[in-house]
Amino acid sequence: AKRYAPHVSLGVMFLACQMADLIWPSLVLLGIETFEIEPGSTVMTPLSFTSYPYSHSLLGLLVWSVLLAGLYPTLRRGGKRAVAVIALVVMSHWFLDFLTHRPDMPLYFDQTTLLGLGLWNHPVVAVPLELLLFGLGIWLYARHTRALDKIGVHGLWGLASFLLLIYAANLLGPPPPSVGAVAWSAQALWLVVAMGFWIDRHRAPHAD
Repeated sequence: AKRYAPHVSLGVMFLACQMADLIWPSLVLLGIETFEIEPGSTVMTPLSFTSYPYSHSLLGLLVWSVLLAGLYPTLRRGGKRAVAVIALVVMSHWFLDFLTHRPDMPLYFDQTTLLGLGLWNHPVVAVPLELLLFGLGIWLYARHTRALDKIGVHGLWGLASFLLLIYAANLLGPPPPSVGAVAWSAQALWLVVAMGFWIDRHRAPHAD
């Protein structure tokens, strides 16, 4: 995405690609969406997503993509390409979740059509695939940007290491103690967005 919209901050890209997961915990705390802690729900996560149509449905993400992409030009300078890239990045969340989730990904707000290939039940496939996508993302961002100072170098690799640690903790750690604990701790994802803005200020688009 950075290649096609080089002046859009990494923080905005994080905001776009994680829009569903940023909205979701607040909707859970408000009682609008629900999930249960059910060890064995899938091999890789004990969370059973019982209802999250507004944050994770295909229609919901289409709405969020229009809102975020439409808001961007009012806050930052950006042409049609930047708007299109942001919208596509928001939508990408549903399609990537479709690969890993069991059939719990809604198409519409009514939860009547639920889809998912369930790769989280096959960690021998899911873990290498997720790590491959993560590594590819880091490589592409590093390739299409250049560090302006030491923060631009060490900040990027520090963020990459931090995200890998979170991934390992989620994969290997015990089930969370409560639904509320998950919802409140998930709010920390906003810190990753903030780190994206901070790191991107210390890097610049690299001419191909």
